[in-house]
Amino acid sequence: MFLKQVWLYVFLALAAGMFFSIPLKAQVNDAGLWTSVKVETKLIKKLNASILQEFRFNENITELGAFYTEAGLDYKINKHFQVEVNYRFSQKRKVENYYSTRHRFSIDLRYSKKLKPFELKYRIRFQDQNEDIGRSEDGGVAELYLRNKLSLQWDLKKAYTPYVSVELFSPLNYPRYYAFDNIRSTAGVEYAFTKHHKLDLYYMIHKEVNMSQPYTYYVVGIGYVYKL
Repeated sequence: MFLKQVWLYVFLALAAGMFFSIPLKAQVNDAGLWTSVKVETKLIKKLNASILQEFRFNENITELGAFYTEAGLDYKINKHFQVEVNYRFSQKRKVENYYSTRHRFSIDLRYSKKLKPFELKYRIRFQDQNEDIGRSEDGGVAELYLRNKLSLQWDLKKAYTPYVSVELFSPLNYPRYYAFDNIRSTAGVEYAFTKHHKLDLYYMIHKEVNMSQPYTYYVVGIGYVYKL
């Protein structure tokens, strides 16, 4: 019982630390809404496939800022490690009032460890994204990122599972003076209606950092997952 209380304090401290940090620079704020639908299916033993459709609204939820379709495969190596590859085709609204086309390839290595009553998860992602190939000023040179994400889920042995996470975005091929330029902090809850239907509700703060005029996005998200 004492250990469970300690983990509860750790969980709450991590959540509070993420959401009550004081910004050091002037920022531009925006509110957003992200909605998604994902379908997952097992192909063979340990190998799953998925397809995801997401819509992201910004400008205080008044316009469709981006939308994308993503397809992926994930393979479970053992009870702790998993590898996943994804391709994303997306459209993102530009200030010139048109949607730019983007192609993204990514590969993830995931690790999970149960520390009752919690589960600790770590994901490292290598990401390669091209924007407006043949039309952009840089000729569509790929933008490379390394993204590290640490998550903590609270297993209540119920249909709902609270969680918190922190993710750092590290640019690899553009000239930067800092190790990362974006931080994404999230708190949410997953609710499993049945073994086939799950809902993910979350609140996220996405901050641009180490920039002269960074943006901060306050996002409410809702995702639906269907497992075949």
